[in-house]
Amino acid sequence: MDYVSINWKKSALVVIDMQYDFVSPMGASPIEGTEAILPELICLADRFRYYKLPIIHVIRLYKPDGSNVDNCRRILIESGKRIATVDSDGANIISELLPSDPVLPDHYRLLTGEVLNIGKHDYVLYKPRWGAFYQTPLEDFLRKKGIDSVIVAGCNFPNCPRTSIYEASERDFRIGVVEGTISGLYNTGREELANIGVNLFTSEEMDPLLKLSY
Repeated sequence: MDYVSINWKKSALVVIDMQYDFVSPMGASPIEGTEAILPELICLADRFRYYKLPIIHVIRLYKPDGSNVDNCRRILIESGKRIATVDSDGANIISELLPSDPVLPDHYRLLTGEVLNIGKHDYVLYKPRWGAFYQTPLEDFLRKKGIDSVIVAGCNFPNCPRTSIYEASERDFRIGVVEGTISGLYNTGREELANIGVNLFTSEEMDPLLKLSY
């Protein structure tokens, strides 16, 4: 029996930290290589929407007083640095990745643990730390929708996507990564992902594979 191949009929796209402050060169804390993945990631998100598959945008929100910030960044935020600040433009998802006519999410509702619907197939949730599953409703949300396979994308592999991938593996989700849709991915990382059963795809493979969801 195959336990790791993607079940496309039960798949979702999980997009991590694609927010203005991390993506735009004009943002408060742009992550190298993240703007460059936008074209491939936009295309991938559009394909998921076309096939009526869910997209979950997982974002960071930092309170100005630093009270919900990781220890490694808390002093920076307490000193006045503003990164992905609650209710700021910098914390918003980069507009190119959003569905047409999106409903902009209420950051304060996200902080309470709500999953907000911002389009026909798009949802947003807040994560307090690196991983998309840690102290979030993501697993329950996916299970209730019958999802057993996740494609993980976004910013940036060494931190949040990698943590989220390992968390998904711990929860026995089938996992995929599409080249060109996750920033900071390096060759050793690819080998490490393959060693835990993560499927590695090219963008060219995605449309025929997503057709299997029909």
